[in-house]
This record gives sequence, C-alpha cells and structure tokens, in this order.
Amino acid sequence: MSAPIRVGTRASLLATTQCGHVADMIRERLGREVELVEVRTDGDRTQASGIPLAEYGGVGVFVAALRDALVAGEVDVAVHSLKDIPTYPAPGITLAAVPTREDPRDVVVARDGLTLGELPVGSRVGTGSPRRVAQLSALGLGLDLVGVRGNVDTRIAKVRSGEYDAVILARAGLSRIDRLHEVTEVLDPLQVLPAPGQGALAVECRSDDPLLAELVVLEDPATRAAVDAERAVLATLEGGCTAPIGALAEVVEGEDGEELWVRAVALSPDGALSVRMSATGTPADAVGVGTRLGGEMLADGAGDLDQQDQHDSQDQPQLEPEQVRNA
Repeated sequence: MSAPIRVGTRASLLATTQCGHVADMIRERLGREVELVEVRTDGDRTQASGIPLAEYGGVGVFVAALRDALVAGEVDVAVHSLKDIPTYPAPGITLAAVPTREDPRDVVVARDGLTLGELPVGSRVGTGSPRRVAQLSALGLGLDLVGVRGNVDTRIAKVRSGEYDAVILARAGLSRIDRLHEVTEVLDPLQVLPAPGQGALAVECRSDDPLLAELVVLEDPATRAAVDAERAVLATLEGGCTAPIGALAEVVEGEDGEELWVRAVALSPDGALSVRMSATGTPADAVGVGTRLGGEMLADGAGDLDQQDQHDSQDQPQLEPEQVRNA
C-alpha cells in the first residue's frame, strides 16, 4: 500500500478547510490516502502579534513556510490561496493544479444588514487591502476605511462589537467555512474588481516528484486559464508600478469556441486616478493576453498612479499587500 500523501496546511479554519477540499479530491480522483500536516507560517505569527504585514515584509509570508516544508520533504503537497502566491517562480516547486474556483467577488459584512450604500457617511469599514481601499474610495461614499488583520472570526467580531460598521472580505473564504449567511452585500466587479487569483486554490508539488503528473487530475482548465491571465496582468504591472491592482478573467462560450475575457484596474492609493482596461483572447494564450493587457495599462500611465498623493501616505491605514491577505 502506498504511503499517505502529506498535504501541508496553515492551522487556520479557512486553510484547513481548503486543504480538506483538496484532500477529498485526491482521495476521490487518485484513490490515495491523505494526511494533513499543519505548518506555522511567519504570516500567522505576525497576525497573532498584530504586526502589519507591510511592516513585516509583505508578499508571500503565508506561503514561504509551506514551500520550505515542501522542499525539505516534510510534506508532499502544499495548498495555498492562489492570491497569496507571489508571481515569480519558486525554485524546485511547480504549480501542479488549480481546482475549480469559488466565486471570486468581494462581499460586505455590515451591521444591521446594511449595504455599503446604506451606511452613513463616516462609517468605519475595515479592510486589510490597498486594492479595496482604492476602489471603495473611488465610489465616493464618504466611508472611513481602516486597516484590519485577523481571521474571519476576528474581523466579523469587530462588526458585532460595534468597533467597525462593516468589514470587506472575500466571498470564497466565507463560502468555504459556511458563513455566507453573514454577508449583507456582494460587490459587483464593475465597482470593485477582486484580487488576481481570488477564490482559487493553488496545489503545489516538488518539481521532481512523480506525484506531480498525477495531481493534474485536480485541474480545472477554465479556472487555470482565468487565473493565469489575471496573474500575468499582475506580474506585468508589478514590473512598473506598486499601485493597487484588481483583475478578473473568465472563460465564456463565443461564436467560434471558448473565449477568455479579462478586466483589470490599477488605481492611485486614494482611488482618485485609475487605469481600467479589458482584453479578450483564447484560453490557450491566457498568459499572453494578460501580459499584453498589463503592458497596455503601463503605456496608459498605470506606472505613475502610485506617485499620487505621496504626502498623504502617513495618514493612510496600515494595510497589507494584496497577495498576503488571508480572507
């Protein structure tokens, strides 16, 4: 009998739930037993201590420890929220599969069942994302956007206690832990585009492990094409700017077969300026479509947006880089 496949996970409820979904898929599709192995990350430690992730060091702090355990042979598979993964490759590690994506949209959990538009001017709204802050500011609702860290329970508890009037979270995370009943509004991507890769899971494996070829059965091709395009936009823009970025792609049925549609936005931190574009192509050219779209956005000034209102930066809430949020 083959040894169980060891799947590395963070210890949070959301992380273990996500890994449980992948473990179930491995059991069903590969016919293999699975063992979950908890790995504590620097992101978890800073979250517990309240240190802002941007201050600690930013991108990938929830991912690095899992990857270290994978390379060291302590686990065979690592499961991440795809939006947490840096866009540059990790030596010795391959993204083996991207399973079917959850709904990628952002949601509101507000007091008294309110929507964002129903909240009074000056209401305190918590989010750990510069992308959300910029896009919500652009809506001109007069909200007081404040930084927040912690797991889903911690963030929603700040609303229940009255400390915040609302928090903004990823719908996918709430869906996976059966808490969609607490959502008071699902945000339209026309107003707030999600983070690149939001709602998708990443299943990583060592590049030289024979298991890599087996894990392809977990892949959803349409999801992979969409997130590849979104991450290509992000990677291209990261080369020329540090502005908040949102992107969403989907595979749709066109007249001549499947088509890939991609929308993206880069904004000044205060949301006053933005470069918003879209592109279409074939799913087989997902990376090319995203790369070209990102290049067009840079040519249209996306690289200059992060220079906006630099003198006001000390007054902004301390926020996390988009790729390291966990909800």
